[in-house]
Amino acid sequence: MSARTSSRPAIAPHGWVQALVTVLGALVAMAVVAALGLWAAGATDLPGDAFPQVVAATLVTAVGGTVKLSGDAGGLAGTEGGLAVIPLSVTLTGALVVGRCFLRPLRRRAVAGAPELAGWAARIAALWLLALLGLGLAARHTFEISLGDGPLGDLGELFGIRPVAGFAADVPLTMLIGLVWLAGVLLVTLLVSRGAPLPAGLLRFQASARPAAQAMVLLLLASVVICLVIALVVAATRGHPVETFAVVLLGLPNVAWLALTLGLGATWDGRVEGPFGLPMPQVLDEVLRTPEVSELNLGTLVEHDGGRWWWLLVVDAVLLLAVAFVTAALSPADVRILRHAAHMGVALALTVLMICLTARISARIGLSVLGIGELAEGLSGEVLLNSRLLSALGLALLWGLVAGFAGAWAARAVRRRADRAGR
Repeated sequence: MSARTSSRPAIAPHGWVQALVTVLGALVAMAVVAALGLWAAGATDLPGDAFPQVVAATLVTAVGGTVKLSGDAGGLAGTEGGLAVIPLSVTLTGALVVGRCFLRPLRRRAVAGAPELAGWAARIAALWLLALLGLGLAARHTFEISLGDGPLGDLGELFGIRPVAGFAADVPLTMLIGLVWLAGVLLVTLLVSRGAPLPAGLLRFQASARPAAQAMVLLLLASVVICLVIALVVAATRGHPVETFAVVLLGLPNVAWLALTLGLGATWDGRVEGPFGLPMPQVLDEVLRTPEVSELNLGTLVEHDGGRWWWLLVVDAVLLLAVAFVTAALSPADVRILRHAAHMGVALALTVLMICLTARISARIGLSVLGIGELAEGLSGEVLLNSRLLSALGLALLWGLVAGFAGAWAARAVRRRADRAGR
């Protein structure tokens, strides 16, 4: 009996303690990144000691949760506002930590049963929901808005108006969307990791799906690394290192993945008004700071800032060819070139869909006193950025098909030369 027991493969532990470590590790990492980014952005100067609540709200939005803005300025004044933006630097940090901790107990395994994986994921999900509940309850604060020394301040003092504004997380919606976010992270982790064990019934899909998924993750991370290098160079040569540090810690993937879609030829519609803006690069703010909604694409960037923006097209082409070659090299040799192209096209279209859904921005705040001051500079503003989804997906599919075909052809040629050299 003991001999048979000792001959069985060891099962890595993945109980409640490991699930707690996974959830706490992700939350701590995300909180550190968010706190440092908000500190660099000047959030520590917010009135009412609101910094911890703002950090909690940032974590809520990082996992797709909703934070609602509210205001009360009495019967003689009005306030309005809305915020929908995801700090993808914080999101990416949490996803990497969750994925790493999720796979750790499953390492050195070739196959894992579906009940085992479901039980391990369920433990993490249960604790994750409790964490989201705590974050949602903590992400709320109210503080008073100063009307300044101008006409609005005089009216406010005359009529005794003390406008207040605040924010609060939508707890039920945050828990629902946060759970979907966690499920997506765990699914992608199983799909892209070479060492991730799959149930026996899904092993036949890993040869086709896993290389393309790995290539897309490599594409996204490579674009972030390139953008990080550019940001560091700009901070070192042109000044404003604190502002750049804030962008890197809060929204570096927002900028990098937006640039990735622009290089593919996608068009985004946007508008910037008031004190808010798009912090990096400055040309984005210049293109979109117009009375009406403006187009953001390679053409408008070149028109405002010269031909250097065509390098986005070149960088995208090089990255796509590289990841397409990697996809074909990791796939079995008997997979046809056209099938490689189809996998690459679908994978890139899904990746661009994810970018378009997560990188969009909608932020608006307005204040008026007796009808005066609506969208007044310094008190009100608006930032909008949305993609033209159908055209972006079509371009991504086309780019993926062409790059997948070229990469598969190159990988096959390399294999043939290696075979001849071996013989």
